[in-house]
Amino acid sequence: MATSKTSGKPCNLVNHDQIWKVHINMELESAKSWPQKWGFLTESYNQAMQESSKVTDRILKLELPEHLKTRPPTPPEEYLEVRPSPPVPQTTQAFIGWRSAVPGLQLERYGRVQCGKKSFLKELGWALNSCS
Repeated sequence: MATSKTSGKPCNLVNHDQIWKVHINMELESAKSWPQKWGFLTESYNQAMQESSKVTDRILKLELPEHLKTRPPTPPEEYLEVRPSPPVPQTTQAFIGWRSAVPGLQLERYGRVQCGKKSFLKELGWALNSCS
């Protein structure tokens, strides 16, 4: 007999195999008997799907008002400008930040990002060590 890794109790592999076979046979038998017991559900499902397709066909034929229609997307070339990049530096030290040195290629187009130096505890008027 082998021992199970999860419970530490002895496990009979032959019994587990028999239980598995019974489960498989039950599945096969229920699959064979399903059409006689529950086959009417497929007919009602097919009828519901046909009715819903008719409704969607009617909905698709309706035209949207002009103010709800979407415009086709504009190509990116109309609103993006790609400039040539400066020559690649020869050294690895010069390679770091070589594009940001050129003003036209900087990422901060609207100025530097300024982070506020506020404290939630100071806003509440609490001591700084009141929360840990």
